[in-house]
Amino acid sequence: MAQPITDQVGFLSEACRAVQELSASKNSLDKIRLDEKRLEKELEAEKKAVTDAISLTVKKRMEEINGSYDKEIAKGQDRLKRVRSKREKAKSQGVKERIEEETKELRDDNRELKLQMKTAFQQDRVPRFCKSTWYYSLYFTRGFSEFLILLVTILICFLAVPWGIYMLLPQKSNYYLAGIYFVAVVVFGGLYILINNKTKVRHQETLKQGRKIRDLMRTNDKKIRVITSAIRRDRDEAVYDLEKYDDEIAQIEQDLADITSKKKEALTTFEKVTKTIISDEIAGGSREKIERLEAELRRASDEAKEAEVKVKEQTLFITDNYESYLGTEFMVPEKLDELADFIRLGKATTISEAEALYKSVKG
Repeated sequence: MAQPITDQVGFLSEACRAVQELSASKNSLDKIRLDEKRLEKELEAEKKAVTDAISLTVKKRMEEINGSYDKEIAKGQDRLKRVRSKREKAKSQGVKERIEEETKELRDDNRELKLQMKTAFQQDRVPRFCKSTWYYSLYFTRGFSEFLILLVTILICFLAVPWGIYMLLPQKSNYYLAGIYFVAVVVFGGLYILINNKTKVRHQETLKQGRKIRDLMRTNDKKIRVITSAIRRDRDEAVYDLEKYDDEIAQIEQDLADITSKKKEALTTFEKVTKTIISDEIAGGSREKIERLEAELRRASDEAKEAEVKVKEQTLFITDNYESYLGTEFMVPEKLDELADFIRLGKATTISEAEALYKSVKG
């Protein structure tokens, strides 16, 4: 139950002192909270620095392990590539030598046939161009390829050339076109007959002999192609003496497999063991500082809680004992001092009169 106030000035002085003490407590609480926030940030920054250092170091060590093993693997792969290239070259050379050996008789036969043809043509004074494939295609046509050459020659002489000349003329006319074709027939036809009379008629037997020789050479060439194709398709590589390359390739592949296995083991060991050791070492360097900051933060938190309780108690005490009499408006030290002065100077006899006077004076 509230007691009547007998000492008006003393009551106001006590209220002023209580408000000042509350203000001091609040300032102290604010300072403690600022210190608490500072410690929280410092602790968080230190922990983050440790985490970042661990992450960076682990990443670097992991890259170093990968880099070392990858470098050795790359060397092994380069070596493997070189040996495989040597093996391929050795096989190609072996295939080439095998083809030369198995087709030697046919190629020698062709050289002999060429010599026979050359000798026969020289003895009968046959012009050199009569030995060409083009000549035999025009005058002794045999086989698809020679027929094709004959057809292309006819198209060029009696179609492409006349039409090309006609297209170059500034003025176009069917008469011009007919005349050009007539000239082409006369020129190319006459040239064909002239060559026929000078060669085929005059040296018919020798040219027929040449035809037979060319047919024999074509047969030999076909056999050579068949043998060559069969050798290239043959999967049996035993005849090429490639064992030393195969052994070296097998050894390199085994070495690469071993390095890959060791790399996997090293990464597993790093992940399960070394990483933990590194983390503990880095964390250990900052453990003392972190523990100190954590202790300081706990103390600051405890002090903040105590200060909050104190402020709460002081606030409730002021509310119960002074604010209910004086009102919230006058819970300021300066105002309380002025109210006390009014009573001391005899301008007011009660707190209510002092408050009324204060309001009238301050407007």
